[in-house]
Amino acid sequence: MNLLIIRLIIFAVLFFAGLKLYGMYRQWKLDREALLEKEDRHEGGQMVRCRWCEVHVPEDEALREQGQWFCSSAHRDRYLQEQTQNEDNQN
Repeated sequence: MNLLIIRLIIFAVLFFAGLKLYGMYRQWKLDREALLEKEDRHEGGQMVRCRWCEVHVPEDEALREQGQWFCSSAHRDRYLQEQTQNEDNQN
């Protein structure tokens, strides 16, 4: 009787350890597929040029304001500030 209980306990522990390992493998596989998909999207994505510094960046990472593309919010703000100053100087 004691031997049967010990075998059941060992089987249960091995079963749950197997389930845990399978879950870890499944999560690793999903993370890896998501990373590969993200890399593929960057490789095939369209590149746009920053209006301020003229550096090319992927479209999904760029910022768009007033029909212009920018690589960062700082460059967008500088460009808009310059546009505002130019308009004030013309008036």
